[in-house]
Amino acid sequence: MKAMKKLSKILFIASALSLPTTMFAADTQSAAQTTQGVKQMTLSARQLSLAQIGAFTATGDMESLKTAVNQALDSGLSVNEIKDAMVQLYAYTGFPRSLNALNALAETVKEREAKGLKSEQGKTATPLPANTDILALGSQTQTELTGQKVDISALSPEIDRYLKTHLFGDIFASDLLNWQEREIVTVGALSHLQGVESQLNAHIGISKKNGVNDEQIAAIKAIQPSGLPQLSQFPIGEPNDAYAQYFTGKSYLYPVSTEQVKMFNVTFEPSCRNDWHIHHATKGGGQMLIVTAGRGYYQEWGKPAQELKPGDVVHIPANVKHWHGAAKDSWFQHLAVEIEGENTSNEWAERVSDEEYAKLK
Repeated sequence: MKAMKKLSKILFIASALSLPTTMFAADTQSAAQTTQGVKQMTLSARQLSLAQIGAFTATGDMESLKTAVNQALDSGLSVNEIKDAMVQLYAYTGFPRSLNALNALAETVKEREAKGLKSEQGKTATPLPANTDILALGSQTQTELTGQKVDISALSPEIDRYLKTHLFGDIFASDLLNWQEREIVTVGALSHLQGVESQLNAHIGISKKNGVNDEQIAAIKAIQPSGLPQLSQFPIGEPNDAYAQYFTGKSYLYPVSTEQVKMFNVTFEPSCRNDWHIHHATKGGGQMLIVTAGRGYYQEWGKPAQELKPGDVVHIPANVKHWHGAAKDSWFQHLAVEIEGENTSNEWAERVSDEEYAKLK
C-alpha cells in the first residue's frame, strides 16, 4: 500500500513537470513574498510583455506575438531577454512553437530596423564557470524554486536528468530573467494550452512563492489575441475551428473545466450563432448556459427567441431542438455546462437563416 501511494505521488509530480501542486495548497499568503528582490502588485509593462510572449508562443498566434514583441522592445526588454524567454518556452510548448517564436522575433527586429526603430540587443547571459556541475546546479535551482527536493527518477531517470541539467541547470539558472519573470512566461504559456491544468496549477503555486499575486495571475490568464475584446474574467480561447461548420460567423472556445463537470467558455462575434441542434440522451443529459458578457439569444423549436444578458441562465433539456448566439450589434459570451447523461450525442440540423435571424429585435 505504501509503495502504491509513493508511486501515485511520483506520477502526480511528473504530470506537473516535476513541480507538485499539493505543496502550495495552504500557501495563500505567499503572493506578498519576494524572491531575488522582485515584487509587483500589478503587471508592469515588462511583465505583461513576457506573459503575452508566453501566451502567443503557446497558441502559435504569430501576428499577436509580433505585436507583443514590438511592445516588449518599446517597454525596455532587450532582444536577448525576449530570446531567452522563447528558448525557455520550448520546454513547455515544444520546439516547433519555440522556433516559430524565435523566427517571429528575428522578423520583427528586421522590420523595426527598416522603419528606423531601435531594438536594444542587451547583455548576454553570464557564462557558468567551466567546471560547473550542471546536474548539481540544476538540482539546487529546482529545489529552491519549488521549495522542496524533487526526484522523479523512479518514473524516468532520463526525464529527471533532463529537467535538472537543462531546464533548471541551463535555462532557469540563467541571469537574463529572474525566477518571477520566468514563471510569468510559463504561466502565460500554460494558461493558453489545453489539457495542462495540473502543470498550470503547479506553476501558479510557484509563481506565488516568487512574488506573483492573484490579481497578476488573473491578468495573465485573461490575455487575448490582438484585436479581440476582453469581455469577462474568462479567456476567449482559441478559434472554434473544430465546430466552425456548425456556426454562422466566427466563435471561440476556452475549456474552463474538463474534469468533474465539463464547462466551456464560448464567445460569439456579433451576428454569430450556431445551427439548430439537439443534445440527445436517454436519461439525464442536456446543457446549461450561463451568460457572462454581451447580448445574445436562445430559441427552442416552435417557440419565440428570448434575449440573453449577463447573469441569465438557460436550462436546455435533452432532446430539445434549439440554437443560441450573439445579437447583430454585440459580442456574446456564455459558459456552456455539459450535463451528465446516458447515451448522449449531438445532432446538428439546419442553419438559422439570415431571414429568421433578421426578424429578431
